[in-house]
Amino acid sequence: MADTDPDELERRIARTRAELAQTVDAIADRVSPKRVAERTVADVRTRAGHFVASVGDALGVTPRPLPAATGDGAGPDRLWEEEPPNLAPVLIGLGAVLVVGAAVALLRRRGRRR
Repeated sequence: MADTDPDELERRIARTRAELAQTVDAIADRVSPKRVAERTVADVRTRAGHFVASVGDALGVTPRPLPAATGDGAGPDRLWEEEPPNLAPVLIGLGAVLVVGAAVALLRRRGRRR
């Protein structure tokens, strides 16, 4: 037999409305520009951290957190226990890539003008 008690029907309707309101609020919060921006920033930070870690692994550098300003002389100059890594090969490689890329772009540009 179907529930025809008006009080029970009103309670069910009220419960359904509350659930629907929660669902709509959750959807609105999820698509809010502020929340989307926060999730994007968090994702970019995570990816940047993974990228820095992989570059550090490739260079043989173990990343460590920056020391806090405690006044004990453990400042940014004491980040590396021995000596800082030699970044010259990486910078030379980056410069070479930029030069080759610029040369290719110039050659393509000249080819279009003819």
